[in-house]
Amino acid sequence: MADSYDRQPVGRGTAHDSDPPMPRTKVYPTGVDRAVQAVWWLTGFVSTLLAIRFFFKLFGANPVPFVRLAYDVSWPLIVPFHGIFNTDQVGRTVLEPECLVAIAIYMWVGWGIVSLIQLIARPPTWTTIE
Repeated sequence: MADSYDRQPVGRGTAHDSDPPMPRTKVYPTGVDRAVQAVWWLTGFVSTLLAIRFFFKLFGANPVPFVRLAYDVSWPLIVPFHGIFNTDQVGRTVLEPECLVAIAIYMWVGWGIVSLIQLIARPPTWTTIE
């Protein structure tokens, strides 16, 4: 009777050891994949800039050069939404809800562009009518 110690582990010491190793194939992203990645990266970058602006305003950040740079860079992104809501200010704290609206709209636009890219790049499907 064979003991459990006499058994060979599965996948080791079998006849398959002499087989050459399978070559690894590299999968490179297509142009469509790169375009989708670029759109999502840009959307995330814009949303991050707007979120930084929102929190700087909300916590009343001191106008040091970095904060002023963040305000100057993000201002053109806020302009289309400026004036939708009244801006509340208590001391140096400013609640700027248009930042939140801008983040939501830019994310929605990014999703729409990605969907359009994928729709256009989808290979045609063929059906056979019998």
